Parts: sequence; structure tokens; C-alpha cells
Amino acid sequence: MSNLFTRRLALLADDAHRDLLNQGRRGIERETLRVDLQGKLALGPHPVALGSALTNPQITTDYSESLLEFITPAEHDVATALEELDRIHRFANAKLDHELLWSQSMPCTLPEEADIPIAWYGTSHIGMIKHVYRRGLALRYGKAMQCIAGLHYNYSLSEDLWRVIKQSEHSTLDDKSYQSESYIALIRNFQRYSWLLMYLFGASPALSTHFLRGREHELQTLSDDTLYLPYATSLRMSDLGYQNNAQAGLMPPYNDLESYMRSLSRAVRLPYPAYEAIGTRRNGEWIQLNTNLLQIENEYYATIRPKRVINSGERPVEALCARGVQYIEVRCMDIDPFEPLGISLSTSRFLDAFLLFCALDESPLTDEANNRERTENFARTVKEGRRPGLLLQRDGVPVKLQDWGLELLERIQATADLLDAQRTDTQHVQALAAQKEKLLDANLTPSARVLAELQATDKSFEQFGLRQSIAHAQYFRTRPLNAEENFYFDTLAKTSIAEQEEMERTQSGDFDAFVEAYNQRTPQQLCD
Repeated sequence: MSNLFTRRLALLADDAHRDLLNQGRRGIERETLRVDLQGKLALGPHPVALGSALTNPQITTDYSESLLEFITPAEHDVATALEELDRIHRFANAKLDHELLWSQSMPCTLPEEADIPIAWYGTSHIGMIKHVYRRGLALRYGKAMQCIAGLHYNYSLSEDLWRVIKQSEHSTLDDKSYQSESYIALIRNFQRYSWLLMYLFGASPALSTHFLRGREHELQTLSDDTLYLPYATSLRMSDLGYQNNAQAGLMPPYNDLESYMRSLSRAVRLPYPAYEAIGTRRNGEWIQLNTNLLQIENEYYATIRPKRVINSGERPVEALCARGVQYIEVRCMDIDPFEPLGISLSTSRFLDAFLLFCALDESPLTDEANNRERTENFARTVKEGRRPGLLLQRDGVPVKLQDWGLELLERIQATADLLDAQRTDTQHVQALAAQKEKLLDANLTPSARVLAELQATDKSFEQFGLRQSIAHAQYFRTRPLNAEENFYFDTLAKTSIAEQEEMERTQSGDFDAFVEAYNQRTPQQLCD
């Protein structure tokens, strides 16, 4: 245990600062495809009963009109966020007509590319920007990849906590800079150790044969409709899932916020020949926002992002430049097909202990060699993480995944103990113990459980996904919301529709000029 880690733990365990850990916030974003009762992609428009996908703060869409996204408010206790996520699921299930929520990260049976509907947000300039951006994603990466679902975990520590740590370490940075650089240090540690999350929580070792659409692969055949890898944990996070070769090498090592922002700012201004060849319009219609490496900052695929709540019309990097990092967004978590919400409270408690460890522990600066090593460790784990005796690289030295994982859990034990001391219970310690069992027995991991379920039934990924989706729908529909809860979500939906209509009624100017102004509003001058 490093001296820095020990000092920070002692500082936060002190009675004078004990409550600071309870003042951070957690939020969850869960993506899920709408499917019909046969497990095929639902092709109808976003249900009106769920409100406007543009302006409803809790129920929206991601890439496709069929890909719902449920968003909880940021809460001090993740248990509260999960309760809110549960209510959103219960409301949505009650409003879906002959449809289900898909239970997997990897997609259901998809139609032809042309028939996968891109999300529609109405005719306001902001709505059209969101739609055209998704048209660009379709051209650049294909629609099937954009139908993969994940779970994003938003995590922050309180500004007062960062201020106390800064004062104890006599830092000369201002509060905003110290907090931002501390989150970047958290991200560096997360990238070193995120392979562990893939082993423990990866839940996509198999996929539908239809998903690859003729792409070359090294997967094995489990059945006519299912491909898999025997030791895979998360094909979603492999080169078969959410990857983009054009972005390779885009980001330098995460050694400071400024270098991150400069790289991202450059990418949204840098023309990319393959996208220039496509152009921005076809038959008079916009098909992508621009021909740069990234149309907007959110196009950058990452397992974790530094984030800041943005103001209306503000670009993400503008917000980071102006006000610093407010929280981090973990983006590598698979949907757990055995959990109706896609994530359990135990998993969430472990994530809190893991992320607090990443925040408090020593975080050495990285270089290109370190980056290659952590990238390779992650890639090995998602494709063969359960292979007996699998070796990863730790500072150039081979180490068994299980041995390194158990060593990490021993270190994370201290943050689990600290978090439980604030709550006067043992939920974090119990969550840690559950993960230790997975390291001792790979058969307990979600990925192994998925494959065991497939092998024990019809070996069909699609049928397994459908069975789980039906079971989850029944779970939610047998627990209807009460009248007050229904009124809340109905009001949210109706209000959001009215807000979208008002935006469309009152907007002025030309969309072409709006896009041009948006593209020109890069944060270059703020970050340079």
C-alpha cells in the first residue's frame, strides 16, 4: 500500500472528514433495444407515451430509434439511483405495446442495414444536429455496431473532499485544477486496472451470427445462429464490438487534462480523407455534420471519460476548458443479462470501492509503452479472460490474471472498509468478497454463466436473450407503479413533448447556417 494511499485513507477516516464520502454522486445510464415478442428489432417510432427523446431527461434514445436509454438523476447513494432506474423500467414496460426490452449488450436479430431506424428528434435545429450526427455514424461505422447496448456509471467525489485532500498535501494548484488533475489521475489508474472489470462483469461471450454481416472473425460456432469464444468475457468491448480503427492513437497518455482537451479539440477540427471522400451531403440532404476525424466530441469511443454537465448549446470540451472535470463516466460495463436492471446493487457497491481506490492510490504518469501494455491487457481479457493461467503484463513482467486480480482486491479492501464505516454496514465488503469468489472460480463470472446457460439449453444466443427479456418484463409488470409515480412519469413525458414542440415553433434561422456555426464553434481558443 503506497504512502499516499495510506495518508489519504487516514485523512478521510478522521471524524472531521467522515461525512465527505457520502457527498459524492452516482448516476446510471442504461441502454436497451426495443424488440418484438419474437426477439426481432422493433422498427416503430419512439413510443409517444415515453415522451420526447429530445427533451425527456430520463427516457431518451441513443443511436437508433429502437435503442432506448434510461437515465437516473445523480444521487448520493447508488441504491437510490437503482431505485429510480427500477421505476423508469416499470413505467416503460407498462407503456410498451407488444414489445420487450432486450436483455443483452449484443443486439438481437437485426434487419438489413437500410432498415435499422436512426433516432429521430424532430425538426428543431438541435434535434436535426443529433439526427445528422447519427447519419454520420452509420456511414462511418455501420448501423449494426451502433445497436450495441451498454451501461454507463457516472461517479463523482464531492468538491469539499478534493479541497480537503488538496489542503492536506499543500498543493499550489487552484481548486478547479487540482480536482480536474485528480480525476485524470483516477482515469490513469482505471485504465491500468479496467481489465479486472471485464473479467468480473463482462457478460457478452457470444453473439448472433447475423451481427457480423460477413465480417472476418475468429469466433467459434456454437449453433446455426450463435458464435462465441470459449474464454471470452466481453465481445462487446473487443475488436468485434465498439471499436474504431480511425481513432487509434487519437489520445496521448492521460497525464493531464490539457493534453486530453487539446487532442479532442484537434480531432473535431482535423479533416479525415476517408470521410472527406463521403462528403457532407447527398441529394441535397445532410449525411454527416462534417468530414473531420470526429464530428463531435462524443464520437470518441473510450472506456472512461472525464465529464462536466454542459449548458444548453455548449460543447463538452468547452465545458471542461471553462469549468474543469466534475465527474467521470465509466463506459465499459456490459448489461448483466441476469439482472432486470442490467446491474445489481452488489456490482455498484464494488464499482464505488474500485473507483475510490483508483482516486486515492498513487497514479504514476504514463507513456506510450504503458498505454500499449494496458491496451493489450484489456484486449486479452475481453477475448480470453477466463483462460486458465492467462498471463497479463505488469510493467513488462508477466503475471497471472488471477494472481494480479487477487492482489488488487486486497488493496481495494481498504476503500471497501472505509465506505462501509460511513454506512455502518458491510455491503461494500460483501461485494468485494463476491468478486474474490469469481477470481477463485471463473465459472461464477457472468460470461461463464451465459455460456453455461447456452450449453444447457438450445445453444441459441437469440433464444437466450428472448427468454431473459420476457422474464424481466414479467418482473417489472408484476410490480406496477403507484398513482403518484405514474403521474410523475406521465407528466415528464407530456412536458417533454410540449418543450420539443415549443423549440420547433420558436426556432429561427437556416439549418445549414446553424451547422456551419456549430462546426466553427470549436474550443480551440479556450484550450490553446
